Amino acid sequence: MVNLKDPNSMNKILGIVLRSGVVLSGLIIATGTILFIANHSLDDASAYLAYNPGLIPHGDFPVSLTAIATGLGSLDPFSVIELGFLVLLATPVARVALSLLLFAAEKDRIYVYLTAAVLAILLFSMLATPLIPLFNG
Repeated sequence: MVNLKDPNSMNKILGIVLRSGVVLSGLIIATGTILFIANHSLDDASAYLAYNPGLIPHGDFPVSLTAIATGLGSLDPFSVIELGFLVLLATPVARVALSLLLFAAEKDRIYVYLTAAVLAILLFSMLATPLIPLFNG
């Protein structure tokens, strides 16, 4: 059993979450890259992987969660890569959410309130900000 009163054990748990998220994200992105290279000739791959937005066909990339889910069903490389980026984005949010649960288990009210505020700000910035016209450029 983990002693939640020990800050080192909390840090170890949170460190495992962060490392696992980054490693999982990297594996998913690497899988998508391998799928991309397997589905395209190496001549095409150099054009896609070069940093030249004019060479990249803009219609191939999924831009919504439904498009990503549909693409994952057919093993679309771009959808797999975007899933990896979504996992990478979700990793710090999962860390803050886990911190909230750990502080609640310790009954440390001040840190529960602070962590809940941080989690609310994170979720607002990721989910609600794109819906506000001011932030849509």
